[in-house]
Order: sequence, then structure tokens, then C-alpha cells
Amino acid sequence: MTNATARAAEPAPIKACTVCRDVQNFDLLIEDMETELGDAWGDLSYDDAALFLNQPEAGDIDFIAIAMNEDDEGRMALIVDLIETAIRRDVDVIVIAEEVSPMVLHQLLKSGAREFVPYPLPEGALHDAIERLHAPAPEAPPRGGEAIARPGGKGDRKGVVLPVHSLAGGTGATTFAVNFAWELATAPEARDADPARVCLIDLDLQMGAVATYLDLPQRDAVLELLQNTEAMDGDSFLQALQLHQDRLHVLTAPAEMLPLDLLTPDDIARIVALAAENFDYVVIDMPSTIVLWTETVLTMAHLYFMMIELDMRSAQNALRMIRALEADDLPLAKLRYVLNRAPKFSDLAGKSRLKRLSESLDIAIEVQLPDGGKQVTEANDQGTPLARTARKNPLRRQIQKLALSVRELDRAATTPS
Repeated sequence: MTNATARAAEPAPIKACTVCRDVQNFDLLIEDMETELGDAWGDLSYDDAALFLNQPEAGDIDFIAIAMNEDDEGRMALIVDLIETAIRRDVDVIVIAEEVSPMVLHQLLKSGAREFVPYPLPEGALHDAIERLHAPAPEAPPRGGEAIARPGGKGDRKGVVLPVHSLAGGTGATTFAVNFAWELATAPEARDADPARVCLIDLDLQMGAVATYLDLPQRDAVLELLQNTEAMDGDSFLQALQLHQDRLHVLTAPAEMLPLDLLTPDDIARIVALAAENFDYVVIDMPSTIVLWTETVLTMAHLYFMMIELDMRSAQNALRMIRALEADDLPLAKLRYVLNRAPKFSDLAGKSRLKRLSESLDIAIEVQLPDGGKQVTEANDQGTPLARTARKNPLRRQIQKLALSVRELDRAATTPS
């Protein structure tokens, strides 16, 4: 046998391995691995992988692809240990998951897995994941310095953060947030060479309805982004957004109902900070429940809108909120109370109740929104802002006035004297 023939007969060096209970359950993965690597890949069971990753030759492979489905969730401790061992050996990890719970995916990514790809594999998804593994890591902004420009966005904005929080069910917080964000994006002053960039973020991970109110699909990219915010940069953040009517950028809630503690305060801080770097205004639809990261959003907010109605439940919840914020020495001055379905001009009894509410809570109710009637429900069901379906609706006009007021205050604060 000649040297050339001998070399041709040598097997290709292994560059990657699949790890799963039975690779035959993932036939599409077999096809994609052969397409990407030819014969330069192998397959290991969970137990074999635990032994292999502790051998010196494990450091010679580029990555492992852990393929699992809901039947493997009982092996989570072993799988997490495999991921952590691979990371210590400088071996990247791709998770291929079929019908596993969001909490499991979150745990795997937090353990160090670099990429997640759903199964059945979308066309080109494995190829793209491998390309991202080989891409250089983005530089982090220097501590205490200015944020650097990020891929896909200039990173040169200092956005005004405006969360909206409902103090009782049905107060219209999402309706207000959606239409407020739209009015900020389409204000007459914004129609110039450099219009205001507005981002609407739905952080109600369980009952978020922003996607419904704007007729937008709920994409898997949102869940992928939320599960690994440490790897998020300007490019991945902007790709997870959707553009409504070429004016409003939207980060919808995930399609799956997720636990509110899926996100940590650090996760939320990264999302809000990145949004503020790339947009002039960031409107956040908050969950009505108080969670660990509510304080994070309040601290980062410029104004924090509290939606209430003229009823006892809103009054009681407002009092609870005030006491909770005071106990933690949080900035009450940022709160702006928004009364939905405010009493009409001729409703003297309603105005009297409003005065008593304000005095008993020792708060100023600065924004009063009229009842928009059936047109509001119709607009929400049609997936369009009020400005596009009912321009003369009294609720729409009041939200428009508030948006113009916010833009004027922001312009006055940023214009040199």
C-alpha cells in the first residue's frame, strides 16, 4: 500500500459528537451532521459521553450536540453535568431539544450551553448554530465608559424608559402601552429626517397581549433571546424585534406561558439597557404581579405609569404598592398614576370620588383617560392602534396629548440652554 493510499484510508479526525439516548430518534440530526461534517463526527450515549469528556482527547473536538426530548427530562442532573464538564474542557455545547419545557431549556443554557436548536431541525438551523460557535465573541462595553456601537444598531441613543404597570385586572394597561408607544413613534414632530425610534417590550411572560393587539406573530427567537441574555448583543436583540407598520419596533412576549422568575434582575437590566442604547423611547408593558425584577425596571425608568380605575381594588392595591416601595426606599417620585375610564365632565359624583381617592392615598392623579367605548375593543381585536381605526376616539386623543407632552419634556431636557 502506498503512503497516499494509506493516508486516504485513515478515518477523518472527529470534530464533533452527538450525545443522546438513541440517535436514531433524531434522523434529521444525523442528516445535518453528515452534511456539515461528513464522517468527522461520532455519537455517544450519556454514560459514554461522561467518560469521554474526562479523557485528554476530548479537548480535540469542537463541540457536542446534546439531543433530547421530554423523556430525557428525568436525566437533567446528568445532562447539566455533561455540559459543565464540556465547558471546562473548552468544548462548546449545542442543545437539540424536542418538546421540552422552557424551564429545562433555561437551565441548560444557564449551565453553559452556547446554542439551542429546536427539533425537528429547521432548514439550515444547525449550520447557523455551528457558524455562531465559530464567530468571534463581541467585545463588552468598557466599565464606566460609553456604550460601544453594537452590530445591527448604532448603540448611540439614550432612550427614555417608560414602563406601564396595572394595579388591578382590566385597567387597560396593555391598551395604553400599545397606543402610547404608537403615538410616540408617529407624533407629528417625529416625521422628519431622523424620526424617533420607539421600542415596545412586552414583559408579561404569561398573559402578554401586545402581539395580539398589534397582530404580530409570537416568534421562537424571543424565547431564545430571553433564555441567554448573557450572549445577547445589539444584533441578536434587534433580530428578535418585529416592525409594526414600519414605525414601531416590538419585542413580543414568548409564545409559551413562562414563569415570571425565568428572568433574573440581571437579565432584565441587560434587555432594558440594550433597548435604551438603540431607541429614543422604550415603552414596557409590565406584568401586574410584583417580581424580583420589578425593582430593576423601576430603578431604570424615567417615568413609571401606574394604571388604576376609580374603584376600591385599585385604591387598595395602590396603597399596598406605595407601602412596599417606601419600605425598600425606592423612588416614589417616578410614579405617574393614570386613571382609566375617568368620570366625565358632568359626572360630579365621580369627580368627588376621584378627589377622595387622591386625598386618601396622598397621590396626584395627573393623567385621566376617558372611556373609549367599543372602538377600543374593536381596535384590539383587529390588531391595530386606535390612531389607525378611530382617530377621533376620545381615548386616542388623550393618549396622543400625553405622548406629545412626553416628547416635549424630553426635547426640553436634552436641548442645551
